[in-house]
Amino acid sequence: MIVVTTPTGQIGREVLARLLDAGNGATPVRVIVRDPARLAPRIRARVEVVQGSHADPAVLKEACAGADRIFWLVPPTPGAVSVEGHFRAFTEPLCEVIGGQGVERVVAVSTLGRGVAENAGPISASLAMDEAIAATGVHYRALCPPSLMENLLRQTASIREDGVWSDALERHRVVRTCAIRDVAATAARLLLDDSWTGYADVPLVGPDDLTPEGMARVVSEVLDRPVRVRQITVAEQKARLTGFGATEAWAQGVADMMDAQNTQGFYGAAQPSTPDTAPTSFRQWCEEVLKPAV
Repeated sequence: MIVVTTPTGQIGREVLARLLDAGNGATPVRVIVRDPARLAPRIRARVEVVQGSHADPAVLKEACAGADRIFWLVPPTPGAVSVEGHFRAFTEPLCEVIGGQGVERVVAVSTLGRGVAENAGPISASLAMDEAIAATGVHYRALCPPSLMENLLRQTASIREDGVWSDALERHRVVRTCAIRDVAATAARLLLDDSWTGYADVPLVGPDDLTPEGMARVVSEVLDRPVRVRQITVAEQKARLTGFGATEAWAQGVADMMDAQNTQGFYGAAQPSTPDTAPTSFRQWCEEVLKPAV
């Protein structure tokens, strides 16, 4: 039995679809979801559903009964009163379940930056999550992408209407990227494979070494019209987040993350690409995902 968290989220949805397509019913799948109505009918008919949050110990215990594998993702929550507390609230119940429910393997979405990132908000919290899960002794794979290409979809309106998107990353700095499809494909492959053991990070680094300006050139070519990136300050980005309703703590965590990326460069050019786990190029993603959305 495989348990899938966040089955209606961007990553969890793709992981679930790949598991169902590849498993052909041979491996049963159970999902934890707050609102089962958000599951597509064809998906809901093929999975077991446990309603609730995977931060709820009782819900997680129920979902993991008889399960030996779990796909784990802590959802970003701009309303959280603490970034570190938010990650702990999810991770501590998982560690308890691992110790008492017979879960053998965990595949989780984490991040690049181990051993480098410091005071990096959600990145630091995610890396601490890995350490806590690994300390239980469970077989563990931490999926470690850099910046997700899908982050750009948050600014499709600005790209469509004004030919611009905003970014607090320094415009001359290379930022490695990864497409969600590649994260999902790697997660599904690992969840369907019962031969791996121990703990390891799995980097997912796409083939490009583009700066934000280089990404804008690719977007311009794919959309066949001028598109540019407007650099904003980290303080401006934080103000935007609080303006959209994020808590001060969450907005500060994101600001710390951007400051760390600009000064520590752990998503930068020094990271080698990993074609086996992240083959999708930024141009391919723009043609197949961004262009239809814009």
